[in-house]
Amino acid sequence: MDGPTIPGLLARWSRRSGDAPLILLGDRRISYAEAEAESARLAAGLLASGLAKGARVGVLFGNGPDWVVCWLAASRIGAVVVPINTFYKPRELGYVLRHADVHTLLCAQRLLGNDYLELLESFAPSLVEAGSDIFVPELPFLRRVYVEGDTGGRRFARELRALPALGDRAGGSLLRAAEQQVLPADPAVLIYSSGSTAEPKGAIHSHGAILRHAENLNRFRDLTADDRIFSPMPFFWVGGFVFTLLSAMHAGASLICEERFEPGQTLALLERERATIAAGWPHYSKAMLEHPTFEQRDLSAIRSGNLYEVLPASARPKDPELRSNSLGMTETCGPHTIDRMDVDLPERLRGSFGHSVPGLEHKIVDPETGEALPPGCSGEICVRGYSVMQGLHKREREQTFDADGFYHTGDAGHFDEDGVLFFEARLGDMIKTSGANVAPREVEVLLEALPEVSSAYVVGLPDSARGETVAAALVLKPGASLSTERCREQLKPQLSAYKLPKRVFCVEKAELPFTDSGKIDKRKLALLLEGRSPS
Repeated sequence: MDGPTIPGLLARWSRRSGDAPLILLGDRRISYAEAEAESARLAAGLLASGLAKGARVGVLFGNGPDWVVCWLAASRIGAVVVPINTFYKPRELGYVLRHADVHTLLCAQRLLGNDYLELLESFAPSLVEAGSDIFVPELPFLRRVYVEGDTGGRRFARELRALPALGDRAGGSLLRAAEQQVLPADPAVLIYSSGSTAEPKGAIHSHGAILRHAENLNRFRDLTADDRIFSPMPFFWVGGFVFTLLSAMHAGASLICEERFEPGQTLALLERERATIAAGWPHYSKAMLEHPTFEQRDLSAIRSGNLYEVLPASARPKDPELRSNSLGMTETCGPHTIDRMDVDLPERLRGSFGHSVPGLEHKIVDPETGEALPPGCSGEICVRGYSVMQGLHKREREQTFDADGFYHTGDAGHFDEDGVLFFEARLGDMIKTSGANVAPREVEVLLEALPEVSSAYVVGLPDSARGETVAAALVLKPGASLSTERCREQLKPQLSAYKLPKRVFCVEKAELPFTDSGKIDKRKLALLLEGRSPS
């Protein structure tokens, strides 16, 4: 078991951090030592149930102790964990279980109004008549479903709490023998992307990759064992799994979780638990800042993070656009470019996305010819190196990597002479108007700087003369108004004529199509705007 593996590092984490809390969720607490002990009993139970190394184990819980214990248990015996999105509806849940060839599902009974056994039955009606050994055509490889809580009389589901006792009868020697056969090269997780434009893709990452990458990324942060980190990023996405959970475990830090974001309750949580790092989506900051209890809360323990409005004044950036971003994706195990995010950048690096993560290599290519391009030239961003996935599940290697082993990300951008990345757009989002390329984000940044605009989303709409025309959906600040003509007039000094929005739509934020990961769905947005009259 030489090299980084979950069972190897778990033993070290638990010895080093011991009784320090690992996960806090409401009144529930679990320390590093407790996570090791509970996952050991559950792992032995999984072995005793007949689960073998390499089998796919679905984990369907919200962020908290249950997710962590189930992930650790399956990882300790060399099973491949499939983290499952808690927002899924029956079709999406069934697709991932079937596509991933999940053998055993460990799941919550209910979460935020979802009854997961009911969702399973909706996708696979044959389960209604199935016994505890499952054989149904809708999910041909699914054999076991273990639920935390009551099965509700369903014969196909078993109680998760029965597994540790089964493991106790098997004895600890079986688990120790199994752990010795888990290697850094073994697949550890099969993580699915959010799939905003197509069915989700499953990226396979090894034990060695996920652990090395989390440790490597910590070089660009200042996490310590004393930190108490609040982040709502779900563990079923690579950002929550690698950049939050694994990074915290490498540092011996604690994670503060909650089932649902509600500004007042989250403020109370940050105060009560003395959070030191607050990270999340930008709208979290705004919602908490505007909550009537904000000024009454003692948030003095918070020292860093990207929820800038809740940070002490000394830690806030003078301009968020002068803080480095990182660019990452499921296929690269999270960020593949990064720099320190707590340092203000010079003006020339405004909106930049950092250098290549050490150990990774990039190239920019012409998306049509594949020809490598020099610094300063825009094209498709390609990456290879230790954290890039082993492959996409059920796709041949030749369909996934080029002849030199690079993964073509589908992102457009360029590196400057100093190796700093400037991300421009998803290639599919690039607007081609009258033969010229327009990067939506370039236009969005300038639109959002206008005094009337709260947020901006730029897409291309079909145009018989130009091919596409530049269109902007604007969410205005309360009481503001903005016409297409006024908008174009303000942008003219800063943009080439072909980049100026030809059509401007003022919209309500609530009507915009977002994915469950909080990203705007540009394809659906374009369809929404096509039939509208501009402002």
